[in-house]
Amino acid sequence: MIYLLLGSNIEDAKGRAFYLSEARRLLSEKLQVELYCTEIIETEAVGFEGGAFLNQVVKADYPIDNEDDALKLLNVCQGIEIAIGRPAHSAVFDEKGERVYSDRVIDIDILMIDGFAMENERLRIPHPQVEEREFAGRLLKLCK
Repeated sequence: MIYLLLGSNIEDAKGRAFYLSEARRLLSEKLQVELYCTEIIETEAVGFEGGAFLNQVVKADYPIDNEDDALKLLNVCQGIEIAIGRPAHSAVFDEKGERVYSDRVIDIDILMIDGFAMENERLRIPHPQVEEREFAGRLLKLCK
């Protein structure tokens, strides 16, 4: 099973709930899987001053056997983010070398993959911040 965290904090004419729905639709379509979803919860932005997020964890029975499979999943997730309206990924760091976060139309994080772990310059599984974000852990537990 794969577990993905969806989040949106851009409240425009379409709205945060629309962006989550569109991400679910595209994930199901691109991965050709049925998604199982938790409730949607609202959380404050973490790591920056921004609008509140709507968050949801989705899981799917999608095979990941190696790092190449995991990176293909990452590429699908990032492609969906761009298709929905998020600018292409380019991490921004402050003068201390710490990551700078900002508002986003959609964010799709790979939280974990059953029986699989990895770490390279593009991807770390399980997600390094899953333990730091109480809401992510809480939603993940609801999904299992």
